[in-house]
Amino acid sequence: MKVFMLGWEFPPYISGGLGTACHGLTKALSDLGVKITFVLPKPIETQTPTHVQMLTPQHCRASKTVTQTTETSQELKNVQFHTVSSPLQPYTTPQQYQKRLEEIIRQKQLLSSQSQQMLDQWLEQEIEGLSVGPGQYSGDMYTEVHRYAAAAVRLALQQEFDVIHAHDWMTYPAGIAVAAVTGKPLVVHVHSTEFDRSGEHVNQMIYDIERRGIHAAAKVIAVSYLTRNILMTRYGALGEKIEVIYNGVEPEDSNRISAQQVGIRSDEKIVLFLGRITMQKGPEYFLMAARKVLEEMENVKFVMAGSGDMMHRIIEMAAQMGIGHKVLFTGFLRGEDVNRVYQMADLYVMPSVSEPFGIAPLEALNHDVPVIISKQSGVAEVLTHVLKVDFWDIQEMANKIIAVLKYPPLQMTLREHGNFEVRKLKWSGAAKKCLKVYQEVTQVAV
Repeated sequence: MKVFMLGWEFPPYISGGLGTACHGLTKALSDLGVKITFVLPKPIETQTPTHVQMLTPQHCRASKTVTQTTETSQELKNVQFHTVSSPLQPYTTPQQYQKRLEEIIRQKQLLSSQSQQMLDQWLEQEIEGLSVGPGQYSGDMYTEVHRYAAAAVRLALQQEFDVIHAHDWMTYPAGIAVAAVTGKPLVVHVHSTEFDRSGEHVNQMIYDIERRGIHAAAKVIAVSYLTRNILMTRYGALGEKIEVIYNGVEPEDSNRISAQQVGIRSDEKIVLFLGRITMQKGPEYFLMAARKVLEEMENVKFVMAGSGDMMHRIIEMAAQMGIGHKVLFTGFLRGEDVNRVYQMADLYVMPSVSEPFGIAPLEALNHDVPVIISKQSGVAEVLTHVLKVDFWDIQEMANKIIAVLKYPPLQMTLREHGNFEVRKLKWSGAAKKCLKVYQEVTQVAV
């Protein structure tokens, strides 16, 4: 099986859980013998050693391969990466954009009449979309999505594959375009929806792209039944078209390390928030619960690891509450720094307002850290040995934090049973289910 995979981020070029999920899934698929061509919108600016093969479009046209290897070079042996050169020249008018795509299409001499018809429909939708404008999102983000789509088509015409796999809305226009010019089946993977990110105040342009991608796909992968329900009720997707495949996690060493070097006393407990500091993740509820905890316990520090559009507001909120000295903001963490912060933590809290899945709780349990999660999360469907609370119930959240920190037997039980439970949630299981989806859509396509 050969897969043409479209993603917006991949380690080390990540901004959140999407990149982590793409890494875990591609590695597990590679282990199953699935050959993957992964297209990224970002350039590889330096010759950083990596365990995968990196190719740019320029290298493809010249039929050259740039291979970078380390002692872990076999980790993704069946994955080949393509990165779109940046900055690409923007298509400033619909006519210019259509002209560029038509040039790309002419490179493909054998297009079926059905594929040509699909392409014409896609072009019509793209031109209509360009005339609408980017809405509240920056024009750069909007045009980048469509530049990426054009570049993905160019790369697809040089590749052989059986199925297209597109991750989240930024890649859906590319997935639709590649499906149109190749006639290959499209699978879209929904890690998050606009309703998760923005609540009821959705960006219409993004919602429209998500809806088009979901309806254009032969099959839709949702990361939870919570997400599946949103796709059915908000996007009009058919239930039989949606396959729920939970995310996974890979085993990690869980050795504890000292937190004194970052200004935390040895007798202080550490409660961790790790995620984007945005409305979706509920950082303000974390702070409100923190204040209630500190009214009962003095020896606690709250660590907020991440960045986002609410960062300054949350810092000001902590100061106004009078708990600024008890809250440590680390900024965005990646790689080994993420492992370190988990190893320091006594408790992890995910107070998300709407969380399609939530990989971070799995990572915390993997590091023997007890977990409190909001009931409004997909991961709550698969975890039983964690404490669950409504994101808005800050009193109950505080009570549960205090209980874990004050009663070692409870903390130990959550650690041991939670770590045992998370060992069953592996990326290998998710990969096998994805492979089954690929086989289903390719059989239908034939």
